[in-house]
Order: sequence, then C-alpha cells, then structure tokens
Amino acid sequence: MACVERNNKIMFDLVRQPGNTFCADCGVPDPDWASYTLGIFVCLNCSGIHRNLPAVSRMKSIRLDHWDDSLVEFMQERGNTVAKAIFEKCVPAFFYQPLQKDCMVLKDQWIRAKYERREFTGENEFFKQAYCSELFESTLWKKGKDNKQFLKRIFQLSRKDFTLRYFIKEDSKLPKVVISMKDLNAVFQPEKIGHNHGLQISYVHGERTRNLFVYHEKGQAIVSLFNAIRATRLAYLQRKHPTLRDNDLIPQLTRYCLKEGYMEKTGPTHREPFKKRWFTLCSMNRKLLYSKNPLDATELGAVFIGTESHSYSASESSGRSSRGGRWNCGIMLQTPDRQYVFMCEQHQEQKEWLEAFRKIISQPMTPEDYANEANMRRGK
Repeated sequence: MACVERNNKIMFDLVRQPGNTFCADCGVPDPDWASYTLGIFVCLNCSGIHRNLPAVSRMKSIRLDHWDDSLVEFMQERGNTVAKAIFEKCVPAFFYQPLQKDCMVLKDQWIRAKYERREFTGENEFFKQAYCSELFESTLWKKGKDNKQFLKRIFQLSRKDFTLRYFIKEDSKLPKVVISMKDLNAVFQPEKIGHNHGLQISYVHGERTRNLFVYHEKGQAIVSLFNAIRATRLAYLQRKHPTLRDNDLIPQLTRYCLKEGYMEKTGPTHREPFKKRWFTLCSMNRKLLYSKNPLDATELGAVFIGTESHSYSASESSGRSSRGGRWNCGIMLQTPDRQYVFMCEQHQEQKEWLEAFRKIISQPMTPEDYANEANMRRGK
C-alpha cells in the first residue's frame, strides 16, 4: 500500500513539472491521464482517442489507477517534452496542429499521424512529399449548389499553378470550377454540414464569396486534403511575399470565422420587414457575409468593416422590431455609406456579435484591406 501511495504521489509531482502541465496533443491545461506506453500526459478528450490506438498507446488515470514501479520509471524518463522531441521532431510548418476547440477529426488525425503513422519522427519523407506533391487528388462527396444532395466529385489540387479544381466525372476533360489559391479558405464544419468529416471550402467568384461543402468517409483522407491545401497555400504566399517569414504566413493559410449565426436584418431605408439571415464574420478580410441559409452556395451580400477612425462603429440598438421581426436584441453597425440594423434572438448572442464587430474595428487596416474596401464601395 505504501508503494502504491508513493507511486501515485510521484505521478502527481510529474504532471506538475514544466512540459507536463498541458495536454501533449491539444494543449489544454491540467491533464489527468497518461499513456504509459508513449510516456505522455493528456487530457480526458485526447485520452479517448488514444484508447482507439491500443497497438501504440495504453492509458491510465493519474488519479484513479494504480501505477507499478516500472511504469512510473518510464514516465519519469519520458514526459511530454522528451516525447515531443521524438514524435514532433519534423512537423511541417503548414501542418495544422489542433487545439481543444477544434473538431474531433482534426484531433484524431493529429494523434494518429504522430504516434500511429509516425509522420514527424524523420524516419521517412513519404507523408510530407504527399502533402507537397505537384498534383494532389481526392474524390469527395460534394453538396449540390441548389439542393441538399451530395454527389461524388473529383478534386485536384495543383501546386504547379496554385489552383484547386473539381470535375463532375472521372473522364471529364474540363473542370467544373477552377479556384485560385489567392482567396481560398478551408475550415472544418461538421455540425453545419451534418457529417463528422465535413469541410467548407470558400473562395471569391467574381464579386461574391462561393462555398463548397464536402466530406470524405475516411478521416485521414479529408484531413490530408486539408493539410495539402495548407501546404499549397503556403507555397503560394511564399512566392507572393518572398520577404516574409513562414511564421507571418502560417496564420493566413486557413482561418476560422470570428463569429457565425443567425440574425434578423432590415433593408437600407429601415422601413423594410426584418428577415432572418445567416451571417459569417471573418477577421482576415474584415467582411460580414450574409445568406439565407448556412449551406447556401453563394452569399446574398457583404459588408466591409473598417476602423473607428474611418467612421465604422458597432453599438447596441434599443427598441423592438415592429416590421415582421421576432427578435428584439438589436445591434447598429455604422459604416461611411450606411447604417445597418440587426436583431439577435438572445442578449448573449447580441453581446458576442458586438464583441466580434468591435474586435475587427479595433484592428488597424492593411493596404490590402483599403483596396478591398474601395472595390466593395465601387461595386455598390
């Protein structure tokens, strides 16, 4: 009994040591599980993924399980820092390393890539070469533009001309769409798409943002495409901005929206009925996009959001909607050309939208932002 208590105390001490205080896989603080075959400390969520890899990882609770002397000695020898030097020795700059907030397929494939496939130990270059190949091809299920049906489409990612193309049939000679890496974004949206591996690919077509909603039955296939897109985007940005460091370019490879959800919107005269619309706010291009439904292929419109010094502001709007609207938590977005009025269903959503708007308004504009603002104002 004394031996068990001693070992448990050692484990408690180990998990408090620098490097071990955060989950080895997603970075969440205070991990309370450990893989006694890999020598790492992980959180509860990541421990569930490790349990699906019994050939490489075996789990024990730091608090609830008994630890034998040999296992404690191994954990003392390893720990997160030593394991990271082994299993994350050669992680490519473009490879997405998920955090706690990310969806399950990203975390699952990150863990499998590290420990099951050993992609980053430096033992071989096969996986990195695959992500960075001249032509990366994948067959995905894609949602139809005007209906809810998903159909198989062939996607080709070209590093030669920095494009993503998709074909309707295997023997198609011409692609249905050619997408430039310039304005492409990809983000996992499992809840919106209704599939655990759902990926949303967005790009600019003309003056509108177009969305493709796709998935693959296999997690490794869809995450490999995602990282191949990031690799191609990085190569494109390196050519476009040769003086910038990779650390400056990585945040631009793919990016989540700052806020997304339903609000009610009225027209430019404020006398039109309020209509329910789906809104997406992106901090990278400073645009508020709106559409009728979350899975619409094309936006209905967009609002550019500049800085306070250029007459942009967001404030709470009082008063109940009396023109067909059902929601009463108002927001007023002021731009140089127009005053927008939105209605949220709940005060918490109103607060979150206001915080998101103000966050963008507080950020200084880049030369590219000024160009985008001018183009949008000319298009109106």
